[in-house]
Amino acid sequence: MARSLGLATYLAFARRQPPQLRGIDCPRPDGEVIWVHCAEPSRARTLAKLGLRLAHQRANAHLLLTTPAGASLTQTLPEGAIWQPCPSENPSDIAVFLAHWAPDLALWIGPALRPALIDAIRTREIPSILLEAQKPKLEQRRRRWGPEPIRGTLARFTSVFAQTEEAQLRFRKLLGDAADVQFNGTLMEEAPALPVQDSDLEEVRASLAGRPVWLAARLQPRELDIVLNAYRSVLRLSYRMLLVVVPDNPADAAAMKETISKDGWRVADWDDGDFPEENTQVLFTHTPDELGLWYRVAPVSLVGSSLKSGAGGRDPLEPAALGSAILYGPSVRRYLSSYTRLANAGAARIVKDANSLTAALMVLAAPDQVAAMAHAGWQVVSDSAAVSDQVINHAHALLDTRSETS
Repeated sequence: MARSLGLATYLAFARRQPPQLRGIDCPRPDGEVIWVHCAEPSRARTLAKLGLRLAHQRANAHLLLTTPAGASLTQTLPEGAIWQPCPSENPSDIAVFLAHWAPDLALWIGPALRPALIDAIRTREIPSILLEAQKPKLEQRRRRWGPEPIRGTLARFTSVFAQTEEAQLRFRKLLGDAADVQFNGTLMEEAPALPVQDSDLEEVRASLAGRPVWLAARLQPRELDIVLNAYRSVLRLSYRMLLVVVPDNPADAAAMKETISKDGWRVADWDDGDFPEENTQVLFTHTPDELGLWYRVAPVSLVGSSLKSGAGGRDPLEPAALGSAILYGPSVRRYLSSYTRLANAGAARIVKDANSLTAALMVLAAPDQVAAMAHAGWQVVSDSAAVSDQVINHAHALLDTRSETS
């Protein structure tokens, strides 16, 4: 495929950039390398999980994740992801990078594009997919290169996955009927359903005998007073309600349980083999290992590590996948995109203190309100899984075709 005038002009200017990459210390693993470039570091964990899921489905495949050089990662990447800075647009840097890593597939999420790198991927016949295509732009716009290279750059991708149906129509018009342009949607971090022992689930439900339950999951010690104060207020209208408390860090469990007991609450300790009795007010468990059980038991879950700044929030897709309505605090920077999408869908509600938490619990005492939130959360998780499945299935097809022809 011939390059457009805009792309050719851009490449001429890219050659004038000074080279920066002399070599790469990190060794390339044997087998397939699935390369994911994330132009927005805040999305790195989401893309890493997608890439690892694809890699784990293939024989001897590995994930390489790149982000723009100099950009700091704000999230901890899952185990198994190899992180590297993306090379510059200088052809020499690109050649060093691609010769070393020899990726078998490139997944690119923008909106920022690097025309020289994307062109080199196509020249080396590496299949590539542009994800969440909506309004692509150049990563560097400090100077004009002449004709706009965006259209020519988009044409170098093997496939373009549009974020909306409107964008799909726009890209098809821009790139022509021969281009592989598909509607996909927005990727979210995946949330496999947490496991549960069926016998425990049956016994806990039997012991509750229809009591209303709410869960305070992954709590930090500083959040405990907010939860207990809200619970005290709620009990005035729903005296049979049971609170389940799960600390985020098992090291904090003993002190948190002591605080609850000294505050006068009737506590059952799950780790000691206790089951909630009719007069139990707080069911306490020392670790988050069995959250798969508690998210299934509790119609409403406060996802902690979010009410006070510092912890950055915890994954809201875990309770959403198991049918629990979600409450959360304002400090959720690590999972902001997931919380935003759930909140926009009506599956999650933000609270800031004991008063707002009490008010939210009062509203969610109505079964129809809880059911509506839970269904909205399940729908978000289901839609997200469908988006990821489409990407992974298409990636498998491209990798298999490359393997057969190589």
